[in-house]
Formats: sequence, C-alpha cells, structure tokens
Amino acid sequence: MGMKHQQISKVTLLLIAVLGWFALIAQFYLMVNSKVNPLAETILRFFSYFTIDTNLLVTLCSSILLLAPGSAAGRFFSRQPTQAAIAIYIMIVGIVYNIILRQIWNPQGLQLIVDELLHLIIPILFFLYWLIFVTKDSLEWKHAFNWMLYPSIYGTFALLRGNASGFYPYPFIDMGILGLNKTLINVGGFVFIFLLAGLLFIAIGKWMSKKQLN
Repeated sequence: MGMKHQQISKVTLLLIAVLGWFALIAQFYLMVNSKVNPLAETILRFFSYFTIDTNLLVTLCSSILLLAPGSAAGRFFSRQPTQAAIAIYIMIVGIVYNIILRQIWNPQGLQLIVDELLHLIIPILFFLYWLIFVTKDSLEWKHAFNWMLYPSIYGTFALLRGNASGFYPYPFIDMGILGLNKTLINVGGFVFIFLLAGLLFIAIGKWMSKKQLN
C-alpha cells in the first residue's frame, strides 16, 4: 500500500471514528433525556440494539486501528477475517433498517441525524474502507460460519431479555406479538442471511485478490 493510499485509509478511519462516537454518544443522550425509563433500564435498552452494538464495534475498530495498531486489540482488529466480519455486520444493519425499519417511524432533528449516521453513512463508509483498503487474500470459506457467532449470541440475548422484560428492540423478533415459532423463524432467517453475506464477502475477497495477482 503506497503512502498516499495509507493516508487516505487513515483519514477514512478517522472519519468513521469521529462520526461513530458522535452518533453513539448523541443516541445515548437522546435516550437518557427522553426519561421514558429509569437510567439502568435505559442503559440496558441502549445496548440491546444490534445497531448500537455493531456501530460500537465499528467505532472501536476504527479508533484502535488509528491510535493503537500495535496493541493486542489492534492486532485483533487488523486481522482480515475480523475486518470482513465487521463490514458484514454493519452492512446488514444498513440494509435491514433501510428496507424494513425506515418506513415504521419518522425521526426528527438530532434523532434524524443520528439515525442517518448509524444506519446509512457509517455502514457505507466502513464497507468502502473494507472494499478499498483492506487486504483480503487470507479469507477462507470457513470464516463465514465463524462470523455467525456474533449475530447468534445477539439473537439469543435479545430473545431471553425480551422474554424476561417484555422489551424487544425490533418488531420482527417481538415474541409477545409474533409468538415463539414465527420469532424463531425470523431469527433463523437473519442468521442465514449473515451466512450468505459472509460467503458473498469471501467470494468478493477472493476475486479481488486474484485480480490483483494477474
């Protein structure tokens, strides 16, 4: 990677990190300021959203790659499979929101800005970062199955907490309304989408790596 390429890569990471921390902090402020729930419940609900958890992952990755690339965390986030997985997760955040969830509410003001950052701008920026700047020659087909762990753990947590508290962060996993069978079908469908996306990203990586060699 040439010097100019490295500089653009770092600027992209800086932009993602700055926008990510702004959006996450602003979203937390909006939830706390709404005073709909006690602070402890608000914090739990904040981290109950796949959007929040995944944007936090993206933001941490970008920040650590910039500030501490030689640390243990930096080495972890520098791994090709790690960066590909994060790119998949945040792209699915953007796709699901814009296809399924965008139509069901109408945010205004700061909430609108935060929503666009979390669900559109940051997903696109991190995907472009992965596509343009991340080496992909060590991606293997088996990685697609490993990458299903995070959404599977999240889905299990969301359903267990929802069953205990009655709060489900997304309507398509609301077991109280949909029932157990429909909810499990939806969750299974999303896990399968993550698998397909993983296979697609690996195929893209192999194709791009092969093209660079020719």
